Amino acid sequence: MRVLIVEDDPVMQLGLSELFEENPQFEIVAQVTDGCAAVEYALSLQPDIVLMDIGLPKLDGITATQKIKAVSPEIRIVMLTSHTAEPEMIAALASGADAYCIKGTSLEKLLLAIACAQEGAAYLDPQIARQIIKSLKPSFSQQNLPQLSSRELEVLTLLVEGKSNPEIANILHISLSTAKAHVRSIMAKLAVDDRVQVAVVALRSGLA
Repeated sequence: MRVLIVEDDPVMQLGLSELFEENPQFEIVAQVTDGCAAVEYALSLQPDIVLMDIGLPKLDGITATQKIKAVSPEIRIVMLTSHTAEPEMIAALASGADAYCIKGTSLEKLLLAIACAQEGAAYLDPQIARQIIKSLKPSFSQQNLPQLSSRELEVLTLLVEGKSNPEIANILHISLSTAKAHVRSIMAKLAVDDRVQVAVVALRSGLA
């Protein structure tokens, strides 16, 4: 898995470098320290994963993420940040990033976030999820909740937990194509475009 590290803190950058060097499934293709370089290197090198800070010189990580996703939506972006203020978190959710972690999270959670992003699943740090849920009004009233089948509710719960489609299929003992069909149906019923939005809407509305 080819990784681009975007981090302007030398100590944090060193720690991330050592982490990936100790895991042979990863290859660091470049390390940059500002948002403009992040966009340039991401689009030229086409890494599998971009590990993106928010507070960056020249161009912030949220804007850099938007620029990268606008051209190469297949690049998976994991936001790794110390920012927990409401405006930054809401902007991060809207930027198109695939996973969101708070700096200081455990190694296991960071690797899980990367794995979820690579599989096309959403990953939200629990601290971010709680803050977002508190800060936003519900999208649906209790009287106007979308009608999901019992199986779709099971799939929705697993989506909120950050499970990938293959993991959902395995846990529920259904085929991968059936799992994908349920995910598409849930997105259509909730009127959202991606798995992160599914998780946010589900948590905010009490569906999961």
